[in-house]
Amino acid sequence: MRRTIILFSAGFLTLWGTGLPHEAFAQNNRPRNLILFVPDGLRALKVTAETAPAMAALRDKGVNFKNPHSLFPTFTMANASGMATGHHLGDTGTFSNSIYTGHPVAVQNGTVVPFIEHDQVLRDVDEQFNGDYLNEETLLKAARDAGYSTAAIGKVGPTLLFDHTERTGTGTITIDDQTGAVDKSGALIGIPLSDDMKAALTTAGLPLVTPGRGDNGKAGDAATPGTHAANVKQQAFLADVAAKVVLPMFKARNKPFVLVFWSRDPDGTQHNQGDSLNSVVPGINGPTSLASIRNADDNLAQLRKALDDLGLAATTNIMVSADHGFSTISKESKTSSTVTESYPDTPAGFLPLGFLAIDLAKALGLPLFDPNDKNAAVGKGAYPKAGNGLLGKDPLKPDVVVATNGGSDLIYLPKSDRRLARRIVRALLAQDYVSGIFVDNRLGRIPGTLPLSILNLKGNAVTPHPAIVVNFRSYASGCDEPTLCSVEIADTVLRQGQGMHGSFSRGDTMNFMAAIGPDFKSGYADELPVSNADVGITAAHLLGLTRKPNGTLIGRVMTETMPNGVTPKGFTGTIVSRPAANGLRTVLQFQRVLDQRYFDVAGFPGRTVGLPATAQTTGAR
Repeated sequence: MRRTIILFSAGFLTLWGTGLPHEAFAQNNRPRNLILFVPDGLRALKVTAETAPAMAALRDKGVNFKNPHSLFPTFTMANASGMATGHHLGDTGTFSNSIYTGHPVAVQNGTVVPFIEHDQVLRDVDEQFNGDYLNEETLLKAARDAGYSTAAIGKVGPTLLFDHTERTGTGTITIDDQTGAVDKSGALIGIPLSDDMKAALTTAGLPLVTPGRGDNGKAGDAATPGTHAANVKQQAFLADVAAKVVLPMFKARNKPFVLVFWSRDPDGTQHNQGDSLNSVVPGINGPTSLASIRNADDNLAQLRKALDDLGLAATTNIMVSADHGFSTISKESKTSSTVTESYPDTPAGFLPLGFLAIDLAKALGLPLFDPNDKNAAVGKGAYPKAGNGLLGKDPLKPDVVVATNGGSDLIYLPKSDRRLARRIVRALLAQDYVSGIFVDNRLGRIPGTLPLSILNLKGNAVTPHPAIVVNFRSYASGCDEPTLCSVEIADTVLRQGQGMHGSFSRGDTMNFMAAIGPDFKSGYADELPVSNADVGITAAHLLGLTRKPNGTLIGRVMTETMPNGVTPKGFTGTIVSRPAANGLRTVLQFQRVLDQRYFDVAGFPGRTVGLPATAQTTGAR
């Protein structure tokens, strides 16, 4: 039975890439409209009729994805790439929010480890890799080429990613944090507005420059709490642009459209919230975080009302998918050398920003340089400005590159040194803040670790693949439901008690997902696992788009959610590494539908939320 299912799936994926005509995929003769709404960082079980009535109603009346999955590493740009292309990260090369490109990025002080949530950085990275670093056609580009009206509105970075090679503003409408902003020379930072958009915004009484976040953008410091305000003003502008300008414009064109709306909340507020300075309780469950969930919910409600008012609701499918879940930050460790030393703006006994790079430099006996500070040496009692590190005698030819991200970090080995990889793994296994290690297949099987290919992190990406992915420890504190009070060690400038994501805990992999519309079942609870790569490929399916893929790591169409659609069977499994010398094993729990694996949780037993203290070893390899 299993073999039959796998063969069917392989055949399906082959058909998907052959460019069959529109009628082979569309649910009807006239293409529907599509809105993809992304409430950044929204935990699945946090949506109730009280906390988020609009999203709860959409979920309960449409499709309730009860078994949702973020892609790992559970970061924004990584998951945006999955939704934008339908491919997993091994194909998109967007392994996290900060990645090693091997080329200096001028707009970020010449770093080779750029933070890519920035329109100009995405331009520079595209230029480094033949004009399209994703190397896969995106949803909005394909839709635009097929004659749809297209727009992407919301948080800077993921918004542009859906049509990142279209930078004129005359094709896809792109409006984000950087719209209208200029640099010191007076040049536009964001994507320009077309003359039609400028006129429409002016007629609607809306500015041509996106408002800032105000107090919501204040993260505080070690002694000062962060924000107590949701991102209301900025998102009200963006929602007004979508509801009052873009949707009416699309209706007037009298042709189908695709709109991506990426809500910064609750993510931005949960990161910066000031309800829990240096305390893991209430963490991201305080009143400020709850206000940010309602803020995103209000934005969705406004969009749905606009559809109703414009007579577009009956012909519009709405997919809602958060990029990842969320956790509260812990800065605690008993093994790191950094907790016994003093660092600027770091409370005594807490891990500083860049602790992984600092600990590895000491363990390996290598000098540490800061790629975000013109490769300056990092001395005793200091940490790299963004946490990233270049290790080796020559920062221009580093032996090790650490890309700091939050609940997990990436380690690159530009020289592919197998012996060095084993030394790094030994150092990581000695740290109590580590829970699960994944290593590039080319470096061989190392006890205590699992290969990157298992996670769909080895593919046709044109950006450098990480050599090692390090997951950080997590635990539950403050409530009965672990995914709602997950706490994780995080390599970040943010403080203990604030919010972060990126780990392999179920608190971070369990994102909110729902859908409603003419091509979805009503009142349907989907028990099968689904992922953000499935969101991307299902959206393309609903639009009748055909794209020729470069990579093979493709999500599945969620046919079970569609009227008369096929409902495949699901399976569960566990993969366990060989034990390291200290007995630690990396354990991965997953589910499978057809040939798709969905990753629930991974790490060292007892160190990751959702992973039992003792894990079965059946099927270990």
